[in-house]
Amino acid sequence: MDRSPDDRSSLGDEPGSVEVDSGLLLLGAGVTTLTHPLIYVKLLIQLGHEPLSPTMGTTLFGRRVLYLPGFFSYAQYIVKVDGKIGLFRGLSTRIMSSTVSTVIRCRVKQAQLSSKDDSTDASLRKVVKETSQEMIVQCVSRVLAHPFHVMSVRCMAQFVGREVKYSGILRCISKIFQEEGIFGFYVGVVPHMLGEVVFLWCCNLLAHFINTYAVDDSFSQASAIRGYSRFVMGIAVSVLTYPFMLVADIMAVNNCGLVAGLPPHSPIFRSWLHCWKHLSQQGLLFRGSSFFSRRVPTSSSASCDD
Repeated sequence: MDRSPDDRSSLGDEPGSVEVDSGLLLLGAGVTTLTHPLIYVKLLIQLGHEPLSPTMGTTLFGRRVLYLPGFFSYAQYIVKVDGKIGLFRGLSTRIMSSTVSTVIRCRVKQAQLSSKDDSTDASLRKVVKETSQEMIVQCVSRVLAHPFHVMSVRCMAQFVGREVKYSGILRCISKIFQEEGIFGFYVGVVPHMLGEVVFLWCCNLLAHFINTYAVDDSFSQASAIRGYSRFVMGIAVSVLTYPFMLVADIMAVNNCGLVAGLPPHSPIFRSWLHCWKHLSQQGLLFRGSSFFSRRVPTSSSASCDD
């Protein structure tokens, strides 16, 4: 029996589907490459590496404060030390992490298309059901992609101590497995996963409540507002969940043998909760969340409470 066009497009082994998957992978790799310098600088800031001296500036109210260098100054420093290619340290493992996540989502999406519910019901029950399914996919994706994330973070963190311990995917896998075992690939996975789950639920539920109770159907642009509500909520919620990502990245480097994760540069943390508590006490839970107008923290203590 001949298949309809819709049936053919939903099969993962058909040329059309493979083409779409390849396009997404190439697009994802391109975006990852373009944004990598931003992520690289952000990670070094998250780890507390500040090789450039702060400069004196003034606030809008005329108060004199010390400002840390922004993204462009930091990137120029990396280029000065490692050359332009240095801005892409750790890129290959980051592309692998992105690729694994994209492949999983594509396969799940294709499986869902064949059994998709065409109902226009927008009840809270449906939102909870769909979000629960998304959460499962998100968690599976994180478990499979996290080892590459750890490798990427450690490759970038080597800039702090000028090490060459982690270089290349195979060497990274060998080093981590020999020194830390299988659990070494999953350091920081709990706060990272919690952050993604909290982000997902908050975005979907807030968007649902706004679309249901705050947007009036009589408004001419109601459909457009509903279409952008989740995007706007994502921006707001990402600020609240940022500390989870910060702690995850710090734990990926902590006590792994790199200068960036050892005293005196960083305390050794017993767990991610210990790390969270320390950063909270120091007022650093949002360190690295901004690339510009970065003020010198009021607390500069590097000690860690037992």
